[in-house]
Amino acid sequence: MTKTKLVSALAVFAVLGTALASTAQEAGPKGPGMGGRDGGPMAGMVWEQLDANADGVVTSDELAAAAKARFDAADTDGDGFISQDEMVAAAEAREAERRAARRAEMAQRMFDRQDDNADGKLSADEMRVARAGEGFLKRFDADGDGSVSKAEYDDGLAKMAGKMGKRGSKGGHGGKGGHGERRGG
Repeated sequence: MTKTKLVSALAVFAVLGTALASTAQEAGPKGPGMGGRDGGPMAGMVWEQLDANADGVVTSDELAAAAKARFDAADTDGDGFISQDEMVAAAEAREAERRAARRAEMAQRMFDRQDDNADGKLSADEMRVARAGEGFLKRFDADGDGSVSKAEYDDGLAKMAGKMGKRGSKGGHGGKGGHGERRGG
């Protein structure tokens, strides 16, 4: 194998590996055996993306087509190679897509949870606007007078920073996506 072909093949697998593994985070296990991080470069792809002709099976031709499409999308200058800048740009674009998808999913869950009358709109009452500051006051109003002074605010931030520092060595926000101490450890 020539050096050029080897470099091209490695670039394809690098782009595919990061692209498809990142798809696992946004897609989750949407097809039989497709979720998770340990299933190789095709893990996490949505089944419908892999089974291009929707015949219920994925062939090597379909996998090759998916790989070629990912490569071509990353090869923005069309020279048949992926430069480091193109690889970074492709990774950043995938990350932006994942963030947008996560925000949209989170907003949908919040909306669904708050739209009490299921009319597709949120009123101030449904958004609990009248109680919006309760958490802030509970966290920072040290003397319980119903207001937060600058000193109480600064003290509360310092306490939170101290707690975050203690948790930081245990996995950030408590591990496993939660807040607080890590479960089981």
